Formats: sequence, structure tokens, C-alpha cells
Amino acid sequence: MPKRSDGTEEGPPPKARASAPGTPLGSRTQRGANIARLGASTSTGYLTSRVRRLRDGDAADARFHAETAEKMVEMLGTMKGAAMKIGQIASFVDLDLPPEAQETYHAVLATLRDAAPAVHPDQVVDVLTEEFGAAPDEVFAFWDPTPLASASIGQVHRAQLHDGTQVVTKVQYPGIAEAVQHDLANAEMFVPLARMFSPNLQIRPLMEELRERLVDELDYQQEALYQQAFFERYDGHPFIRIPRVFPEWCRPRVLTTEYMDGQSFAEMEASTDAVSKRRYGEIIYRFVFGSLNRFRLFNGDPHPGNYLFPGDGTVVFLDFGSVKLFRSITRTELHRQLDMIIQRDVEGLVRELRESGFLKAGEEADGERLMEMFRLFNQPVLEDADYRYTAEFARDVIRIGTDPKAGYWALLRKLNLPPDYLVLNRIQWGVNSILARLGARANWHRIALELMGVRPPTTLLGEEEQPFINNSPFLA
Repeated sequence: MPKRSDGTEEGPPPKARASAPGTPLGSRTQRGANIARLGASTSTGYLTSRVRRLRDGDAADARFHAETAEKMVEMLGTMKGAAMKIGQIASFVDLDLPPEAQETYHAVLATLRDAAPAVHPDQVVDVLTEEFGAAPDEVFAFWDPTPLASASIGQVHRAQLHDGTQVVTKVQYPGIAEAVQHDLANAEMFVPLARMFSPNLQIRPLMEELRERLVDELDYQQEALYQQAFFERYDGHPFIRIPRVFPEWCRPRVLTTEYMDGQSFAEMEASTDAVSKRRYGEIIYRFVFGSLNRFRLFNGDPHPGNYLFPGDGTVVFLDFGSVKLFRSITRTELHRQLDMIIQRDVEGLVRELRESGFLKAGEEADGERLMEMFRLFNQPVLEDADYRYTAEFARDVIRIGTDPKAGYWALLRKLNLPPDYLVLNRIQWGVNSILARLGARANWHRIALELMGVRPPTTLLGEEEQPFINNSPFLA
């Protein structure tokens, strides 16, 4: 069972000294060339596979997708950083691919999500020593050199404070900051391409927002502040659990938090019945949209590796490196837009999109098509009835924005994406697919209105958490 750390620490560890820069994980040119090589070989291979398919049937196609996924694991896993996040996203989102190809990418790329290649313990010890000015066995009563998990920015190790408190330390890979900066610089190469596809898209503000989110992820003391904010808002919640932060043991490249035990997403999926999965789906939905609507906070990194399932009906939420605090006006805009969409108020939706920056002043807009597209995006909450998330819905939402054949390309070319809304795209790429995997089913229309403060709860979970929410001092 999870352990909570309520004891008093003996005092802070030795004072930190300035961190020495790590070794970059490949130069900007090298990393850019790696990505370009993968893209070229994948494109050529895909065309070749089309020809082979005419001769050999679906087996050849399956071989191509398996080989491509394995190439992505090898290259993106080695690169880590922002590039590796691409592979992590591809490991679980529902892309517009044949089912057998989708399963191939999910299965092979899941290694990036759940067990990315670990860094040698000596390198991690060097980072800890640089950050604290002392070796791990001096800072902690115990520090396990074998990682619990490894991911795109750092890896996690168990440890124990001198008062016996069980914790985990997330230690940043040496040189990862430089690697991510290279990735961000390489991303500039896509600006002209993005302008070609979407002339009205204001690229620079989006790039700056992306840069801020990724730079935040590199500063573990900033992540500690975000996680502490979530911990304070959910401390004592009946079914949402956030690990406690130990700020005295946090540094720019080290994050120390409470150890919590539980099944991984895959373990839970394999051992839990449909009723429990639906419960977990509603909990995840309530955490994502409740945080946004009640506290104006959004955790922008939803993927299966960031949840633990202790087995008592609660969900533990991990990883707060990519968090956005929304302005009150942005939350109000979101509420008004959804209201117009639910009511099918075409003129009202166009007006709201202009005011929030999606449409330029004077830009002609096909209101009916905009309404049609936004209703597709918001399908789960439109009707006062039960709705079940499916992989087909998740794929449809992604296809609308990425496939010209979906019929919305000309419409999308006229739209801008305000920077505040960039992180919310993670809902489309992440949350929809996670809820689909859980078979999440509920009256999301009523739950959404409840989380927006419009109506009282109508589900058992809503009634269970209402006293906690009513007493929260953090409602924003």
C-alpha cells in the first residue's frame, strides 16, 4: 500500500553548489540529421511497402510498420529529450492507421513510455553530487542506484531520508538541457512548412509557448512548485492522490517526492474489470478538467506512464513538469465557447472565436463548418446522455487536424491557435486515447457542467468529492 510521509525531517542536506554542465546528447546538427534520416528512410520504406503490399498482402505492411517502430525506439530512445517525447506520444495515441499497424506502434513504442533506456548509475551519481555538493549516500540514508523508471528528461530512483521517510528522486540526465535546446532550435526548421499549411497561424508566439513549457520541464525546482500546488489542492481528496514534495531535497536537476506504490497502467489494464476501469476513467477526467475549471491549472503531459493504481479505487498522478496556469479570462473564454457549441449558436461561436484570437478581425468564416468541426471535437459533452470514449473518436479528432482528406483543411488554414491554447491540444493527443483504452463511459455533459460550477454532481464520484471541493480554499 502507498506510504505517506508525515514525519519531521532531520534537516536539509548539505548545501548545493552550482551545477556543472553535462555532456550534450549529440549536437544540434547531429540530432537534426538523425530525425531527417528517420523521416527519409520511413517515407521511402512506406512507398516501398505500398508496392510490396500489392504483391504480398498485409504481411509486408506489418513488417514495414514493425521495422519503423523499432527504428524510432532505437533513435528516439537514445536521443531522449524533446525528440523522445514524440515516440512516447506515438506509443499510446490513436492515430489514423489500420488497426494492426496501430497495435504495432503501441506495442513497440511502449518501451519509450514505460522503460526508456536508462543512463549508467555513475552518471546519475555525478549529477546528484554536482547538485548537492555531496555524494548520494551522504544526502540520503539510502539511495538505490537501480532506476525505478526512465523517461525523456530524467530517471527515477528510490531513496530514504534520514528520518526513515521513503521517497523517490527524479534525476535529470546529464546534458539533457543542451539536447532539448538543440531540439527546440531544430523545431525552427518547421516554421516555413507550418506557414505553408496554415497561413493565418501565428507561429512565433506558439514557438515561444512551446519553449517555455519545455524549459519549465528542465527545471525540477519549478516542477516541484507545480507539484506542490497540485498536492495542496488535492491533499485529503477522496480519490485523487498527488505525491508530497520535499523541497529541501530538490535542486534544478533533482526532484524528491513521496514514494507511492501501485500498479502501472498496463498492469491495471490487464487485471481490472470494466467497472473499475470506468471508475478510473471518470477519476482521470475529473482530475484533468476539474483542475482546469476549478483551479485554472492544467497538467499538460497526460500519458499512461504518469498514473499509478494502488488498488483501493484511487489514482496517483505523477509528473508535473509541463503545467500551465491559465488566466481567468482564458477559462471564461473556454466556458463561453463550449456554451455556444452545446447550444449550436453559430453566430455566438464565431464571435467567441474572434474575441479569443482564433479568427482575425475581418476574416471571413464559414460558421456552419466551424460549428460542425468544434462539435466533433466536443462530442462527449454535447448531449445529456451517456457517452463511451472510443479509439475511433480519438482518431477522428486527430484526423480532423492532420488529414486534408477529412474535409476541414481549408477551414483550419484560416484559423490561428492562441498560445494559451497550445497545451490544451494534449487533450486531443492524450486524454481522449487514455479514456478510450479504459472504455470510459458516463454522462460527460453533466460532469462537465458540474466541473464548471453550473450544476450539482450527478455521479457517485461527484457526490463523494463535493464536500472536499466545497471546503477547498483554492477555488480560483
